Amino acid sequence: MIGIKSDLGNIRTLNEDYAEYYEDNDYKICVLADGMGGHNAGEIASKTASKALIKYIRDNMNLYNYKELLEKAVKHANSKVYNLSHCSDSYNGMGTTLVACLITNDINIVANVGDSSCFGIKNKNIVKITKDHSLVQELLDCGSISSEQAINHPQKNVITRAIGTEEDVKVDLFEIKKDEFDFFLMCSDGLTNEISLENILSFDIEENELQNICERLVESAKFNGGRDNITVMLFGGEV
Repeated sequence: MIGIKSDLGNIRTLNEDYAEYYEDNDYKICVLADGMGGHNAGEIASKTASKALIKYIRDNMNLYNYKELLEKAVKHANSKVYNLSHCSDSYNGMGTTLVACLITNDINIVANVGDSSCFGIKNKNIVKITKDHSLVQELLDCGSISSEQAINHPQKNVITRAIGTEEDVKVDLFEIKKDEFDFFLMCSDGLTNEISLENILSFDIEENELQNICERLVESAKFNGGRDNITVMLFGGEV
């Protein structure tokens, strides 16, 4: 079972987030993207990238090892958005973050570009698997700002890597052991900018409650401000 919820939030007039999944008996692939570019370009970028990634994996599942497959799928999604952005002036400069998780019987692989996140959850512990490609993260890494300063930094939303903005893209990949986490949570920054990891852990996560928890997480983020689009996916680490 997979829980998924996307919401406009309290302020935005267009939802540029997009999330989708596919599953069969041998694997499942979950992808979440947070578009940028204004007007409807961000919405198109996030949807285009997500659908392209899933289709690539379905078409090429038996041709590569899982890690190489996921990396190629992200790069394929990047090419789709990049080429589309050059087809119309209204799409010029569009792009999207992207985080994806490939769940197989042998191993789980996470990929990310941008600042949408994937967390692993087990026994009331939550661990951030991905690392943001953002200006604030770079400032944190070099010690220019503290974790407390990062929370409300004025350039918090500036990302340093995205899908579709360049002809090629570097993809971060993370191999996860099968028993390392019980659940994975993927989200756009509209969730993590509004609620803490402690808030997320306050929900009792059970297999038959994943959709309900996604909806409650989104409502919590909206209650705390909902200044951006909010998208959440919650799923188990088994096929």
